[in-house]
Amino acid sequence: MPAPEQDIFQGMRTRCDQTPAWRALQVHFEQAGKHLDVRDAFAADPSRYQAFSQEAPHVFADLSRNRIDASTEALLFDLARQCGLEQQRHAMWTGQAINTTEQRAVLHHLLRQPAGVAADSNAPPLVAQAQGDVHTTLHAMLAYADSVRQDARITDIVSIGIGGSGLGPSMAVTALEEHWQSGQRVHFVSNVDGLELGSLLRRLRPESTLFLIASKTFTTAETMVNAHAARDWFLAHGGSTDTQAALPLARHFVALTTNVDAARGFGITTTFGFWDWVGGRFSLWSAIGLPIAVAVGSKVFCQLLAGAHAMDTHFYSAPLEHNLPVRLGLLDVWYRNFHSFSSRCIAPYSHGLRRLSAYLQQLEMESNGKGVDWRGQALPYATAPAVWGEPGTNGQHAFFQMIHQGQDIIPVEFIVLRQGGRDLPEQHPRLVANALAQAQALMLGRPSCCGHRHFSGNRPSTVLVLERLDATSLGALLALYEHRIFVSGALWGINSFDQWGVELGKQLASNLEPRLASGDVQGLDAATAGLLQRLRAGVT
Repeated sequence: MPAPEQDIFQGMRTRCDQTPAWRALQVHFEQAGKHLDVRDAFAADPSRYQAFSQEAPHVFADLSRNRIDASTEALLFDLARQCGLEQQRHAMWTGQAINTTEQRAVLHHLLRQPAGVAADSNAPPLVAQAQGDVHTTLHAMLAYADSVRQDARITDIVSIGIGGSGLGPSMAVTALEEHWQSGQRVHFVSNVDGLELGSLLRRLRPESTLFLIASKTFTTAETMVNAHAARDWFLAHGGSTDTQAALPLARHFVALTTNVDAARGFGITTTFGFWDWVGGRFSLWSAIGLPIAVAVGSKVFCQLLAGAHAMDTHFYSAPLEHNLPVRLGLLDVWYRNFHSFSSRCIAPYSHGLRRLSAYLQQLEMESNGKGVDWRGQALPYATAPAVWGEPGTNGQHAFFQMIHQGQDIIPVEFIVLRQGGRDLPEQHPRLVANALAQAQALMLGRPSCCGHRHFSGNRPSTVLVLERLDATSLGALLALYEHRIFVSGALWGINSFDQWGVELGKQLASNLEPRLASGDVQGLDAATAGLLQRLRAGVT
């Protein structure tokens, strides 16, 4: 029996495999879809590029090299409507508790909504309250970020977090390098391996370092291990818990958390909070984004929010047939459940986006890597693909061999900038040419050759084009991926906003850590017991 909180979706959503459109898609795939050759489709329809290209806010998408046609898309749009996608989208937008296992609303889009926008008349009181809270926190956070940028005493900012508290800010700071404050460096620490933090601390001076501790609960195990190690280092090198001392801990540590009491117990007096309706992998827009704001400044951070809000508006208001996140999410379902493609490669032809694939791995695989539907019932079909990749042109000399000639068909997502950055702009045309050539080669192949030189072609790819890598375009691109993941998750009938699979390993680790010291293996399985005994020598 479903839990009471799951009844919210009664009459609103239908699982994809329980719709007439799903059965129609199965017939269509067997009769036509699995035989579609994109080369033949272009030959038959010279306007295919126009039909399968779309402008969205700050992002242009070319979908024409994918194994879809008008009939496929029409059936996919039918599927979306029969699954209740539009109703689910509205439920998220108006603050309904669509995260049913945790009984929470999903309102990260409010983090980038401009001030003064009235709440939907159907929204619960939570939404109006949240809108005010968001901008109060945002103004305070941005004022603090700008004060740090103007403080010549601070040369290094160390952000300690993990998961969404690390991946999102790290990716964005890397992408927006051109806006970094001269004389300041932003570092990210997430791994509990002491080498990461320890090697960084050897290069820092406590009097010129600011630590940002990012943990919603201020109890995240890996984050707090690193936070306490940083605190110990600071105190051992002249720092003090006395706020009147020459080097007070309270001036050099800031907490991004809702647990103000725990932060105060740690010695931190400056905190910036967020809310339970902000999931970790959707949190870079919140106070978790403080390292971004410090790195790029308040004006650029607001541009990041504005780009995301533009994509939010497009996703919420555009009809399904002209809605880019919807079209991409439906394509993901088509590939995963009908073509059985099990992974997707992200290939940004931009050095600034070199951390994007790592960020998208969590965003998609933690959101949609689920084996049960929203009621807890086992699913009879696959959900999230494995997401992976590296920037071009590096990937061309690493894994593109497999993408071109391997046995598995792996859709590729090329991300290309129309304008390059400020450094060595004369090299940008060569970069763009490489991206276009790879997409062309995947489609055309070299079928006339045999043996080692044979390329089958008809290998799918999407090209996403940004005008340039700036904060506005980056914000729009990230929001596009967020909404796309919501679309596929909505059709699969899963809760894209919990992550129970993360918890079991944490619980087991807390049991095993003291055993590494004691050597107690009682009750453990034979493999774990054997490895624990072998590894004890390195940790005792």
